[in-house]
Amino acid sequence: MYEILLIAYLIVALILIGFIMIQQGKGADMGASFGAGASNTVFGSSGSGNFLTRTTAILAVVFFVLSLVLGNLSSGNGDTKSNFDEIEVPVEEVPAVPANDSDVPGGN
Repeated sequence: MYEILLIAYLIVALILIGFIMIQQGKGADMGASFGAGASNTVFGSSGSGNFLTRTTAILAVVFFVLSLVLGNLSSGNGDTKSNFDEIEVPVEEVPAVPANDSDVPGGN
């Protein structure tokens, strides 16, 4: 499920970048009135802005929703085991040399 959403997220991101790059700026209409009037013939005179802006808005909403879903899914995939769970109480040191000679076998 996570991989499918991640692939869809990447595809939506690439398509969103493409639609943003296709759009004309606000100053492009001024140049169209001085001889480049054929720039809006594909979608009509005012249809290109409406189609592109609506599609961009829909893709942006899908992009943000997928971002939230993927963030929510990946937040639970952490290491739930703490490093402090494996700490043990150290064993008391036993002296290697006996304290008196009576503990040593064969000692007087």
